[in-house]
Amino acid sequence: PLVQNGTVDLECGSTGVTAERQKQVAFSYGFIYVKGQLLTAKDSGIKHFADLRGKNVVTTAGTTNERFLKSYNVDNKMDMSVISAKDHGEAFQMLQSGRAAAFYMDDALLYGERAKARDPHNWVVVGEEQSREIYSCMVRKDDPQFLALVNASLGELYSS
Repeated sequence: PLVQNGTVDLECGSTGVTAERQKQVAFSYGFIYVKGQLLTAKDSGIKHFADLRGKNVVTTAGTTNERFLKSYNVDNKMDMSVISAKDHGEAFQMLQSGRAAAFYMDDALLYGERAKARDPHNWVVVGEEQSREIYSCMVRKDDPQFLALVNASLGELYSS
């Protein structure tokens, strides 16, 4: 909403391009490809999504990953308890404290949380990729000149 209402001109974070979002904002060239995977304790026994049956799984509220995980749970009759944390840090805390067996999110974000752990080697990213997204910068839909500038800047960066 901050880009859409003009409070912010440019957002370059962990925002995936979706059809729903494209109705509200414009997107630049993509800058990273991410896939949905699981972060879990090395000794959890979880290697695949099938291993989540009946377990508590945390994800971040309001994300495309949350929507996917809830659908996956129902469609595959996994009997998971999907916990929605307010942000990635809270989700990882729930995992570390044992309130969740796994954290489902984009792999780049999972590796970032893992890097912040007291002992990163106790945590592993596992599971078949379930979702794929490209992160791009968001700009206002009604500003094609600014979008062209952002894309030109990204193009220069990529070719350098």
